[in-house]
Amino acid sequence: MTTNPKTAHPTPPFEGQGGIAPSGSTAEMDPKPDHGETSYKGSGRLEGRAAIITGADSGIGRAVALAFAREGADVLISYLEQHEDAAETARLVEGAGRRAVTAPGDVSQQEHCRSLVDRAVQEFGKLDILVNNAAFQRTHQDLAEISAEEWDKTFRINIYSMFYLCQAAVPHMKPGSTIVNTTSINAKDPSPQLLAYATTKGAIANFTAGLAQLLAEKGIRVNAVAPGPIWTPLIPSTMPEEKVREFGKQTPLKRPGQPAELAAAYVLLASGESSYITGAVIPVTGGRPML
Repeated sequence: MTTNPKTAHPTPPFEGQGGIAPSGSTAEMDPKPDHGETSYKGSGRLEGRAAIITGADSGIGRAVALAFAREGADVLISYLEQHEDAAETARLVEGAGRRAVTAPGDVSQQEHCRSLVDRAVQEFGKLDILVNNAAFQRTHQDLAEISAEEWDKTFRINIYSMFYLCQAAVPHMKPGSTIVNTTSINAKDPSPQLLAYATTKGAIANFTAGLAQLLAEKGIRVNAVAPGPIWTPLIPSTMPEEKVREFGKQTPLKRPGQPAELAAAYVLLASGESSYITGAVIPVTGGRPML
């Protein structure tokens, strides 16, 4: 049975989504995001592997954690402060019969990134997959609104953390291990209202391409997924209500993507099925081109 992608998930307008706290919470969203809870079926593609996923409490990170678990991987769930959301992700991972380790903390700090890798190795005995997914964004209409502190915070969370985590993780990774980074359509088609965020996403795409070449000799592959507009807590908690109301309508499919619609791309890049793919960016954008 085939499904029309234009009507497979909720379409805008999305009403009453203003005033959500900047930290964001899945429980506050209407409609609720789909993480693949009832739809994702695993087939052992990551059997016995161990993964770290940052920003795994909600949104894309939760969908990837759920998919990885149903494919057979144990997961360290890295997140900042949404303990209830992280507990739900852990419940989904454990419901798939895999181990879940929750690890709160700030990935903008190098010592915390090192501790995440050490914890994963201690808990699982190895590290096969690193998914750098945590992100921070704020919306501004004027350059003068962006403080130096916010610019620095955006870079530290979005791109510095990837450097810190990769540097800590690579010594523990064997040939066949994989790193998957989350970039964005903003890497090629930047939203001016998301200047700091979009700039970091361009840096992530470049970092991915360079690191893939650097680690090829070690047999470690590095790739990225570039989401378009995806319905996650980051959206209603960081965008004006009028933007949220029509979120995703600008795509050819006329709707935002759901986190579950990203999961298969991460699974592909983490699995041996993509053994000749490295330095690549997979767009999941609802039809918006990345030129």
